[in-house]
Amino acid sequence: MILIVGPTAVGKTELAIQLAEKLNGEIISADSRLFYHGMDIGTAKPSLEERARVPHYLIDIVNPDETLSLAVFQQKAKDIIANIHARGKLPFLVGGTGQYVRAVTQGWTPPEVTANERLRTELEKIASREERGVNWLHDRLAQLDPESAQKIDARNVRRTIRALEVIMTTGKKFSEQRGQGNSPYHLITIGLTRPRTELYERVDQRIEAMFVTGFVDEVKGLLEKGYSPTLPSMSAIGYRECIRVINDEWSIEQAKVEIRRVTRVFVRRQANWFKESDPRIKWFRVRDGIQNEIMEYIQQNIAAGNDGRSDETAGDSG
Repeated sequence: MILIVGPTAVGKTELAIQLAEKLNGEIISADSRLFYHGMDIGTAKPSLEERARVPHYLIDIVNPDETLSLAVFQQKAKDIIANIHARGKLPFLVGGTGQYVRAVTQGWTPPEVTANERLRTELEKIASREERGVNWLHDRLAQLDPESAQKIDARNVRRTIRALEVIMTTGKKFSEQRGQGNSPYHLITIGLTRPRTELYERVDQRIEAMFVTGFVDEVKGLLEKGYSPTLPSMSAIGYRECIRVINDEWSIEQAKVEIRRVTRVFVRRQANWFKESDPRIKWFRVRDGIQNEIMEYIQQNIAAGNDGRSDETAGDSG
């Protein structure tokens, strides 16, 4: 299986499509933001035209008011990969959500702790309060389990609450309870990188394009369909900022400034998941002609695997 990782806006989508076209591949998304129907512009979801070029999976699989647990995602991805292999094709796992990548490549699973509904309800109430709120919860997580706090976006209310729920129920750190197994795949991990200034410029261009193509109207349409602005899905970068525009709290320019800021924070957090120093990831700086270089690397590694040799899986790089 080919794993393609890297920060947001680095160019994973187009490169994965190009490689899959040439290598008889199909693409499984490991980006949790792409699960939701109707959330297209703000998540930079591959277009219908792009998805027509190569089959894509695990995109548009739930509504914004539904949740998809890590365990369910893991099983769905495994079933899809098995089906792709059975048809003689090459699976590409592509995305920037580290825990979802690990769930597939390493058998990473969340702690099997029964939900504590009373505790969860209390934490959800705290998250909704102005005097405490989501940031207070994330700060509390940072005190109890710094490793988990570093890897969970403060805006991801559901994950923050789940981590606190597990810690408070078991008395053990969330980061110490994650199950982990060996990968069943001969995994070839490609990391894409760009200079940070170039990456930020691409992020800024993407944000501008989102607003030009109707990002605010997309969010307005979701609200008109009855989806609450407090849903976990609406915590994706950009959606709450657009809600503030719709509510006349911010101008579009103010929203853009905040989206740029939080996206830069997200890029830095992704660096904690996908470390350029990790020798199990082969990093390529994106530039003209890099597709051929990467394809040659993949073909060499496939040949090595067919000869009975196998690389280690992507460990903590996931």
